[in-house]
Amino acid sequence: MTTAPYNYSYIFKYIIIGDMGVGKSCLLHQFTEKKFMADCPHTIGVEFGTRIMEVHGQKVKLQIWDTAGQERFRARDVTYEEAKQFAEENGETFRQAPSSRGENVEEAFLEAAKRIYQNIQDGSLDLNAAESGVQHKPAAPGTRLGAENPPAKEGCGC
Repeated sequence: MTTAPYNYSYIFKYIIIGDMGVGKSCLLHQFTEKKFMADCPHTIGVEFGTRIMEVHGQKVKLQIWDTAGQERFRARDVTYEEAKQFAEENGETFRQAPSSRGENVEEAFLEAAKRIYQNIQDGSLDLNAAESGVQHKPAAPGTRLGAENPPAKEGCGC
């Protein structure tokens, strides 16, 4: 019997955006390596890291992309109060995760993963939409995503 090449059911993709030098890479490193780095080197282009977590009994691979603070990803400056109000008005959770101290980083990513998983379960997230940022049960290497694997023939190693 062969084991599956992946030990998770979903991939959730995140993009960390913000101005240059605000701590995006520190958040990524804190979450993926479980180590706080007070002085992360500047990102050139885009980097990413991954971590597998259990969410509601399912193993989920979180793939976090760290942008370099390029103009095309630039977000407007908002105050704490504006961000909190926006979250409340849109039914989202607001949690500070200061990169300068590494606090609440784990909780922020886990909470987001739980909400994404719940959206999958209640059908409000379309897994077939490319912009969803979610993939279900990755295919084994050499197979097409979404293609059903035919059952192995009895006595055959294929």
